[in-house]
Amino acid sequence: MSTDYNPLNRSVQYRAAGYWGDETLVGVIDRWADEDPGHPYVSDGSENLTYGEFRTRARNLATALAEQGIRPGDRVAVQLPNWNEYLLVYAACARLGAIMIPIVAVYRADEVRFIVENSGAVALITCGEFRRFDHAAMAAEVAASIESPLVRVVVRGTPANGALALTELLETRYDPGLLPSTLSADDPHIILYSSGTESRPKGCLHSWNTSSFLPKQAVGALKMDRSDVVFMPAPTTHALGLTLGVMAPTLAGAAVHLLDVFDPETALRRVGQYRCTGAASPAPFIRMMLDVHDRAEHDVSSLRFWLSAGAPIPSALVDEAASKFPGCRVVSAYGSSEVMMATVCRPEDGMERVASSDGRAVPGVEVRIVGDDEQPVRPGSDGEIRYRGPGRLLEYWRRPDLTAAAVDGEGWWRTGDLGRLDEAGYLRVTGRTKDIIIRGGFNISAREVEEALLRHPKVANVAVVGIADPVVGERACAVIQTRGGGGITLAELKEYLTDERKIAVWKVPERIEFLDELPVTATGKIQKFVLRERFRSAR
Repeated sequence: MSTDYNPLNRSVQYRAAGYWGDETLVGVIDRWADEDPGHPYVSDGSENLTYGEFRTRARNLATALAEQGIRPGDRVAVQLPNWNEYLLVYAACARLGAIMIPIVAVYRADEVRFIVENSGAVALITCGEFRRFDHAAMAAEVAASIESPLVRVVVRGTPANGALALTELLETRYDPGLLPSTLSADDPHIILYSSGTESRPKGCLHSWNTSSFLPKQAVGALKMDRSDVVFMPAPTTHALGLTLGVMAPTLAGAAVHLLDVFDPETALRRVGQYRCTGAASPAPFIRMMLDVHDRAEHDVSSLRFWLSAGAPIPSALVDEAASKFPGCRVVSAYGSSEVMMATVCRPEDGMERVASSDGRAVPGVEVRIVGDDEQPVRPGSDGEIRYRGPGRLLEYWRRPDLTAAAVDGEGWWRTGDLGRLDEAGYLRVTGRTKDIIIRGGFNISAREVEEALLRHPKVANVAVVGIADPVVGERACAVIQTRGGGGITLAELKEYLTDERKIAVWKVPERIEFLDELPVTATGKIQKFVLRERFRSAR
């Protein structure tokens, strides 16, 4: 086992280099609130909170959660849109020493139940009704289906069946005696569940030191300070939104403006209204805003950077953004829930770098490319991307086997992604070894959808593949071999997956194709590359 893999040695090494420290999220918020309590912190179009107001509410909420029996080290599952309350819950959990588990708002009962059970969560905090779906009712359904008691809290909704209202919890008087007197930046802080090649998501356990390392580097690379206002349209329950939309502005003492439902017109108006100076999202968000941008109606003059990750950035988009958003530089980055982000372009990098690479490693991070023989390859050659640095997860939650398998003999993290490095150290992601589809920055496990479809009485065999799409990067296509030649409509497929199998709607294939037989290898494995090639053209 390498010295890098040993948690104690990692801590000594990264603290000595200044990459890790003793200050926690709570310490950062307290420092800014003490310095200037009236400085704007978070807004979502419904309410604006200063650092001082935010700290007061977060303290009250932490006390209320402690009164509900939540203790340091307990897991709290949180499924909320981009609302101020999400940041309040996050800060309250951190102040209590509880481990927050963000869950994207589009997940439904099946995914939420698995995460709650796998993590051993003692609480589930959801909204009421959002985008015509009753999350509070789903939370009650989840609670009734598991053996352990679950504290349920409802945000912006009417609590029922024993749930609590967040508004009432916020009225609790702050009692420091109920909260831990000391917190460690090395303690478990957050679990991000990420789907890859597994049919079920894996929990990526991070400390504050591991999860905040990259945001600290991003603050420097993007030259963020207290005058910045970061616009965040991507879900803050996702690694990108959490690190760039919550952690980075908080570390900089800046403000953040949240958008809960993405609409390009609304996004452009909010940027102008709140004088946003930076943003982060997958590339499709930028594409949609460029398509509706009107110089006469939309003021984006305050924007100076837009960091994009989660999906490749087309070179044409970089050029168009420079033309329509003058003064704003689109910068690219690469990362995952396991390592947050490993590489990033800087605003001073030329547009050709942004269009042709995913950036270079930040200080403290090492990235290398290895071939099938596990040896580093020469610059310009493709291979698997390996990572070593302070942002790596502590472990996969309750999966020591997966954790051990993901680290090679020299302490390098096996990302499962393919790429190449040029002579200057800029990375270009070229593919992946994992069987996932990346739609708008979100990972869809093909195996998970396939296993659900194989339970359909009309499906004899199925392969789900990603088809390139200019808007969201990839869309899922289900190639089906039916039983007895009977047909299945796309609407029927969607209804079955969402209603019967409780699969999130964004994972549902958006295209369906039929074959009498699926192409297979001599050993019976489906040749997905054949299917991608056959159906790659748009219909």
